Amino acid sequence: MNFTRWSARLTGTQRRAAARTGRGSVPAARGEYEQQPEPEPDPVPLTDDVPALEDLSVREILGGLPALVALLYGPEHRVAYVNDAYAAAFGPRPLGATAAESCPELAELGLFPLLDQVLRSGKPRTVKSRKVQVRGRQKERSKDQARDQAKGQGRDQGRDQAKDQGRDQAKDQGRDQVKGQARQQAEGTAQEGSYTITCTPVDCQGSGGVLVFAADVTDHAEAAERLRTSERRHRQTAVTLQRSLLPQELEQPDDLRVAATYQPGGEDAAVGGDWYDVITLGAGRTALVIGDVMGRGVRAAAVMGQLRTAVRAYARLDLPPHEVLQLLDGLAAEIDASQIATCVYAVHDPNEGRLVYASAGHLPILVRAEDGSVQRAADPTGPPLGTGGWLHSSGSIPLPPGSTAVLYTDGLVERRGEDIDEGVASLERALSGAKGSPQVVCDRLIRSQGVTADHDDDVAVLVLQHPSRTGPDAELFHNAALDLLGGIEAAPRARAFAMGVLASWRFPVELRDLGVLATSELVGNSLQHGTPPMRLRLRRTDRRLIIEVTDGDDHLPRRRRAEPADEAGRGISIVATIASSWGSRRTPGGGKAVWCEFALPH
Repeated sequence: MNFTRWSARLTGTQRRAAARTGRGSVPAARGEYEQQPEPEPDPVPLTDDVPALEDLSVREILGGLPALVALLYGPEHRVAYVNDAYAAAFGPRPLGATAAESCPELAELGLFPLLDQVLRSGKPRTVKSRKVQVRGRQKERSKDQARDQAKGQGRDQGRDQAKDQGRDQAKDQGRDQVKGQARQQAEGTAQEGSYTITCTPVDCQGSGGVLVFAADVTDHAEAAERLRTSERRHRQTAVTLQRSLLPQELEQPDDLRVAATYQPGGEDAAVGGDWYDVITLGAGRTALVIGDVMGRGVRAAAVMGQLRTAVRAYARLDLPPHEVLQLLDGLAAEIDASQIATCVYAVHDPNEGRLVYASAGHLPILVRAEDGSVQRAADPTGPPLGTGGWLHSSGSIPLPPGSTAVLYTDGLVERRGEDIDEGVASLERALSGAKGSPQVVCDRLIRSQGVTADHDDDVAVLVLQHPSRTGPDAELFHNAALDLLGGIEAAPRARAFAMGVLASWRFPVELRDLGVLATSELVGNSLQHGTPPMRLRLRRTDRRLIIEVTDGDDHLPRRRRAEPADEAGRGISIVATIASSWGSRRTPGGGKAVWCEFALPH
């Protein structure tokens, strides 16, 4: 190839650069070199075996592409051209035939409406990752690999000719037979491939046409499917762990009716750490808990399980709600400092008719009165758990007979693009008209907020009702109280009061005697170790008898082993032996309450 032919293919800049290399030109003066910019690098000279771009035809370019290419023309989408990759994937296609007759793969890909749209609009359209059955996926090979393979075959043939002809022929025949069988098997076996297809309008044979370009994305689609499968498996593990850590059956207090619902987010939502619990504290009091760990997945569910277990342990101490949250706050920071949680811990005492609660950054409790009016609890009484260094406080909200309270997580009321206060207000409106059992109220609230199986967040709802009892049902619930004055006459008066009340409640003689004995021991303990004011309270529910004595001293009694010579120290041991359960707690105004329970016969 001479210089004239080579330089004729160069641009003007390239020819000037070639001239500066000394090929057929005179060097410039020294001053010109100093004023001229840096010379451009020499172009790589073209060789005879590398054709110029203008020497290549469109058919050669499209035929060498690993992507599938088909050219269709006319309103009937007749086949004008398919490249080698297309023919290898779906077989040869007769030219001039309509695509509906000769290209069933286009119907399988759902492209015919798209082809019509491209012809009408004159704008290209693309669809991603469509699946179709192909005879065999085409693997891309570079030209260098093809050339190296051809050279290798030539060397192998020359070397084989030098060997024994008979042995070579036998080997070649066997090898060709195996290759032929493998090729036939590969061609006859259909595989599923994924393609991203672009349909571009072109002018074909004087009429409108469409160039179909399909890029093989099977590897990417399979990798994405493996990732989705892994995410689904991880989500299912988190959901299973989450459900196993939630209470399998709620405790049912004597004075409340309770129901709860947990619904994980949809397939595209990671499972969070929502939880709830109901804990009976004794003496008719009940603790209600709901919380939300801010994280997602298995880790959030594990943190939730640890917090729920800790709440149950702290609840047994019968501490005020804000002290329970204070303990949880320190524990949450120790479990995982990178995750925080919101929580509401509330205690219901049937003698007080209200909920005493503490909120660690959680949404407010809603209470619906018997007349349908809804009251919202005050703002959170402290920051979320895990922040550390903050003091929580307790608040209260009335819960009279006939009222319904709702505790919930943010998944029920939070929506993208909407203020969360609007979601809480919407829940208030739904609660004002929600009647029925606690489970019915749960279901109605979830439906009213538009929560479905595809919801983008976890939802936990806890509903409790303080029923208003009348008629025969009310006869099963009674209260009686006696203020105790100091002096030696307090104990006999307490025993006489207990005997009369238990007899009026028609208890069996054995239960009356045990109740009077427990009353005597609790009152005697309060007279000896407590301070005024002192009060005896007897309470009957449909399942148990509760005896409680309060006084002004805040030192809690402990059960201890009394020596044979001791004249005191056996009162609490006697109560613990004859009663179903017993306990003590500090009262909010200072002082303490000591109580015991007896299970009623069926």
